[in-house]
Amino acid sequence: MSSQKQKQPLLKKITKGLTVGSVITGSTFLHGPPVLALGFTKLFKQSAKIDATNINLANHWLSVNNWLIEHALPELQWDITVAPDLDLSLQGRYLMTCNHQSWVDTTVNQYFGLTRMPLTRFFTKWELMFIPFVGQAFKILGFPMMKRHSKAQIAKNPELKNRDLEEARRACQQLLSQPFTLLNYLEGTRFTAEKHAQQQSPYQHLLKPKAGGLALALDILGENIDALVDMTIVYPDGAPEYHDFWLGDVNRIAVHLRKIDIPTWVKSGSYEDDAEYRQRFQHWVDQLWVEKDQLIESIKQNY
Repeated sequence: MSSQKQKQPLLKKITKGLTVGSVITGSTFLHGPPVLALGFTKLFKQSAKIDATNINLANHWLSVNNWLIEHALPELQWDITVAPDLDLSLQGRYLMTCNHQSWVDTTVNQYFGLTRMPLTRFFTKWELMFIPFVGQAFKILGFPMMKRHSKAQIAKNPELKNRDLEEARRACQQLLSQPFTLLNYLEGTRFTAEKHAQQQSPYQHLLKPKAGGLALALDILGENIDALVDMTIVYPDGAPEYHDFWLGDVNRIAVHLRKIDIPTWVKSGSYEDDAEYRQRFQHWVDQLWVEKDQLIESIKQNY
């Protein structure tokens, strides 16, 4: 974090940490068991009413977190900009891309989206199923869970590649029964100076984007989404750790959202099977990333 960050007295920080930790823990234990219990009933009967109840429980849990942000972090300044042509609704269906710097990014997304967009899901690893409460909640709430295989495994058994794609297709299609926001961190990992140097990234503030996940989501959901939304998150004083955020050591966060127009040709090709289409799609995503990189630089300059 930047030296501009104002340090708090130790006692105040400890008190805040204990308060925030207690409220989040208590809220999780309050909301978690009903979600798991209702989710268990889906083993015997699929119910849109149960799905809606679980989403309401998840949103209420997020509302507690947002209440904490408003009341425990009153010094935090938000600079939120939404492009005029982006009309968001709680009943919408959205694909969202975002840069990724910190675990705080997800909290920022939830803070913004709770009253403006449907519950945000993102692709998760199947292995998370084995984390008590968290993994099961992701599955019950409709987070697409992927059994991803390594390149070595696919080289040994090529059928695994098709199995991964079919699993992704099935997971995405399950979202179509309800409003949704499906988030894709195109960089695939959090930005660090070390990763940036290792990649020799051509962007000043971003890692190289991985276009395959977005191509797959557009192929499956493209005809059924209301908008492709690009969220840009900037921490003017440096990307924080998760505990920095909740302890009140983050003073400013800028969030910018814009609508990305999807070219007509995007819906008429195969990313997996057509090399020319794949190159064109990657170039399109690269151009989006150039624009995002310039936007981040502009926001930083304003501060």
